[in-house]
Amino acid sequence: MSPSSTTPGATPPHVPAAQPARAALAAWTGSALEYYDFFIYGTAAALVFNKVFFPASSPAAGTLLSLATFGVAYVARPLGAVMFGHIGDRLGRKKVLVATLMMMGIATVAIGFLPSYDTIGALAPALLVVCRIFQGLSAGGEQAGANSMTLEHAPQHRRAFFTSFTLSGTQGGQILATAVFLPVALLPEDALLSWGWRVPFWASVVVLVAGALIRRTLHETPVFRSEIAAPDAPPEQLPIAALFGSHWPNLLRVTLAATVASVSTLMTVFALSFAVNTVGLERSTMLWVVVCANVVALAAIPLFATLADRVGRRPVFLLGAVGSAVVLAGYLWAITTGTVVLVFAAGILLSGVIYSAVNGVWPAFYAEMFPARVRLTGTAVGTQVGFALGGFAPSIAAALAGDTAAGWVAVAVFGTAICLISAASAYSARETAHLSLDDIEQVQDRAGAPAPATAR
Repeated sequence: MSPSSTTPGATPPHVPAAQPARAALAAWTGSALEYYDFFIYGTAAALVFNKVFFPASSPAAGTLLSLATFGVAYVARPLGAVMFGHIGDRLGRKKVLVATLMMMGIATVAIGFLPSYDTIGALAPALLVVCRIFQGLSAGGEQAGANSMTLEHAPQHRRAFFTSFTLSGTQGGQILATAVFLPVALLPEDALLSWGWRVPFWASVVVLVAGALIRRTLHETPVFRSEIAAPDAPPEQLPIAALFGSHWPNLLRVTLAATVASVSTLMTVFALSFAVNTVGLERSTMLWVVVCANVVALAAIPLFATLADRVGRRPVFLLGAVGSAVVLAGYLWAITTGTVVLVFAAGILLSGVIYSAVNGVWPAFYAEMFPARVRLTGTAVGTQVGFALGGFAPSIAAALAGDTAAGWVAVAVFGTAICLISAASAYSARETAHLSLDDIEQVQDRAGAPAPATAR
């Protein structure tokens, strides 16, 4: 690729003016569906699945098993990352976005039709795990595909802003998931356990159709088109091999930095279960905390992304990771007090504001650590291995906390350790905010070479 000749803030060459916004919209809607599906599962696992699929266990064991099925998808996500990363770096970003959307939607609707344990016995949780695995495979490629598509369409000095729409979509999906569960959670226990919990899973069909229509209209990125048109540098035959061979330091950085996602699952899954089942707060109260926090995050994420375009990726990420370590402890303590005002304030500060700094910057930050030839694979594999800890964080936290309210201290220490590891990894990364994609391509392709002064 030739050196960049774009003016600051300009759309990259050969990109129609409307494409950056269209790519951002496609990223938002697709992520909203993916994570609507993903988070209705988390909510159901925290509130319902222990009674529907694991009724033979004690209440504590049933909750632990239910939360473990939430984590199963995170085991499948690295496999999905390799699979969809290969497709995206070999055949194009657009193919990944359509495939992941369809896989997630079909798996989610299928969960809504599963019979309970009382109907078919142990086959019920087995089928639940199968569906959850397909959700995990899909999620393994979704965000990396959306990030690559949006980054490679974005104006040069607004890459963090445009790629942040992927994470805004995640928050939007979480709002939808929680909002749909709010009236469901108010149903009588018999209705909730028989048919009520199924409604949110069936409702994903609407968003699936809308997202598919939008994504089918996207153009492939000019970066990928340049790759496949270059006879001297065709796409990597095996992107995963090239990634581990030449780009493993940044792969390790992304993996460790991505463990900060545990903050999200600790709040939305563990803290929800802890507050309702251990402390005794109302389900609807805790669901409203999640909704309000994510509404605030919808505004905060693009603001932090804009800041990252100006001051750099690392400072904004560090603010979010270190700040989350402190505020997570405050949120868990607030839950134990049973004071609703404190719970709302701490929850909104944690998920709505502080953690949004991480979400606003990581889509660009991680993707810019890799050249285009392995970008989707590198971002997908690195994030999904890191996110795997996030998936099992609720189960680990539940084991640490036990069945007493005092267990929040151990969970807070666990969350703090994860946040500090993530922050240290991000601090060691190269700053790329003020480099063009062409400059990033040249810098990241020089594997192991010292960073030029302009990149520090």
